[in-house]
Amino acid sequence: MKSEAVARGRTLYIYTEQYEGQENDPLIFCTGPVPAQQVEPLIPWFMKSTGAKKFYLPSADYIWPHLLNKAASRVVRANGGEVVGEEYFPLDTVDFRRTVEQIMASGTDVVFNTLVPPGLTPFLEELHKAGFGKRGGKIICTYFDENFFNLVPSEQIEGLYSCLDYYRELEDPFGRALLRRYQDRFPGSAMLTAGSGCTGHYRAIKMWEAAVNEAGTVERDTVIRALDHSRISEGPGGPAEMVPGQHHVRMNMYIAQAQGGRFRVVKNLGPIDPNERALSDELQLSKAG
Repeated sequence: MKSEAVARGRTLYIYTEQYEGQENDPLIFCTGPVPAQQVEPLIPWFMKSTGAKKFYLPSADYIWPHLLNKAASRVVRANGGEVVGEEYFPLDTVDFRRTVEQIMASGTDVVFNTLVPPGLTPFLEELHKAGFGKRGGKIICTYFDENFFNLVPSEQIEGLYSCLDYYRELEDPFGRALLRRYQDRFPGSAMLTAGSGCTGHYRAIKMWEAAVNEAGTVERDTVIRALDHSRISEGPGGPAEMVPGQHHVRMNMYIAQAQGGRFRVVKNLGPIDPNERALSDELQLSKAG
């Protein structure tokens, strides 16, 4: 997508999904969470709250898990913890018996999961059958949102921790009204959540709208200048603002835990900076042309 839209098309591209960070192009803006907004606040709080020290990292083999794990491992070790295992699997892997055996033998306290479908469901089933949760083991999956409850029996993920920019149980009036409008227009099991870029799409459209209104045009470079400091006063999860120069968003973040087939917010982290590398003015001017 980047090569077609940006490299070839020289088009403004707003990427809306949570991802590994480190994108640094004058034509790209990102409106989803990055590691500084997920693992950096989540893991210290989690370790202090649960006493967990040993982490095992089963992972899909592509760039997001590699870089998220790198950030997570750094934070774990900085807080006195240990990574006792880290494995990467092709996306179509569905047999995790050996890995679960290793997890159980390692004495790990925490499975920090970055496996994705189709591997996610057989892995969680195997982990549950092995008794990982019964012995007190914890699961962290930062991308897990309410739609995933449609894929996995609730008992397999009871107690799972997630960290995202929005959960449906939040009681702010704007979020409640947005959910009602969405459910009226799109009834069914596909919910408006923080996953699949839902909340990032909302921020992207509304921030672009604010930038166009400020610029008074849809001309690319003029909109980019306005988008660089664009903000919205309300949205799913709360207000948000583009951090000038970084092309990433400062937004509210939340830690939630799966309890009885739904997420309960256990910690409101407030607004968290993305802490991405700023583009220089020279880079923005020279590369956007």
